Amino acid sequence: MQTFGSITGTRRAWLGRLILPAAASIALAFGGCNKAANAPNSGNAGNAGPTKLKVAYLGLTCEAPIFVAYEKGFFKDEGLDVELIKTDWDGLREGLGLGKFDANHTLVLFLLKPIEQGLDVKITGGIHTGCLRIQAGAKTDIHKLADLRGKKIGVPNNMGSPPSLFATRVLASNGFDTKKKEDVDWVVLPPEGMGLAVKNGTVDALATAEPMGTILLGQGTVRTVVDQEVDEPYKDEYCCVSVVSGKLARENPAAAAKVTRALLKGAKWVSVNPTAGSNLSCEKKYVGAKPEMNAQAISKLNYLPGVARARQTVEDVAKEVKASGLLDSKTDPMELAKKAWIDLPGVTDEWVKGLEIEKVAGGGPVPRLSPEMLAVMFAGKEACCSCCVPLINPGVLGADGKYLCQ
Repeated sequence: MQTFGSITGTRRAWLGRLILPAAASIALAFGGCNKAANAPNSGNAGNAGPTKLKVAYLGLTCEAPIFVAYEKGFFKDEGLDVELIKTDWDGLREGLGLGKFDANHTLVLFLLKPIEQGLDVKITGGIHTGCLRIQAGAKTDIHKLADLRGKKIGVPNNMGSPPSLFATRVLASNGFDTKKKEDVDWVVLPPEGMGLAVKNGTVDALATAEPMGTILLGQGTVRTVVDQEVDEPYKDEYCCVSVVSGKLARENPAAAAKVTRALLKGAKWVSVNPTAGSNLSCEKKYVGAKPEMNAQAISKLNYLPGVARARQTVEDVAKEVKASGLLDSKTDPMELAKKAWIDLPGVTDEWVKGLEIEKVAGGGPVPRLSPEMLAVMFAGKEACCSCCVPLINPGVLGADGKYLCQ
């Protein structure tokens, strides 16, 4: 299991260091197979034949649309010769910004601050919704947001992880001064210690992502206070979006549109065939989870490719991230949203709605297990699984709150 060093120091220091290369440390839940060596984008604009592009991936459950688009020929259908390149989180952001990679899909919260600071990327469409949570210890008296005032909230790895950014924006938009300890006392925790920390009272609540949130819920360790999957206004927001390098968007907007359409078609295919998409990801060694566990993880995500709603998500998240104090005081969130987004030719909601997707026999959704049953499934020695935000390094939680697979 590959990990990267964690950030230390004050939150202000983190904000100052977030620009590339990112100082935020992130742990990959597990590796997939490396389809190609990392190399600068050669392209072939103006030459006959398919346009050569490099699409980056991390090896995560939620990246099934990328793998489907490649294996099902959606990139080729768009006239693209795509090379898939496995990277890590810092490499992904830097590679997209420098034009070494042409496209990917990733988290809105992972992009906005770097874009404010000059990261040269463009968001082009929406992939899926919901995977972040705020959860309180089951033995605490915390049942609603207001009960979190003055409490200790554990966050994985650093204040730059999407779970902590989500918790920050939720609290800030509900009247908390997230920079004052009197309102919220942030506690940065190693991922493997989060379950134990809330059990022994070191923290009162946690910022989590799937499937860790459901596993902790199933173990009776936490109760959910805010769930991005089901709670307003977050349930209507995209968690992950398609993104292209600024270089590609400027120099070849037609190719940027093509790769975006292939990714959105991949997302729609996964929405119709989530189990088949999960199985494909495992069989082709892009992810290392067992198929039945990967299928449960993917069932927690709502693949709903779209354009207008994604554009609105970028605007809404920018406003709330600004309110949370994570953007420069001089930044206009609407201008940031305009800077982050690009409309591309042929990438429309009408086009998405008109897509005809095959239904694979036995490839539809699996019955969702209850939190208790999911916790039992993840209790096996080989039960490692990735989620759309692997920053928390989800794995198998033992009785002591540590991960058995580490």
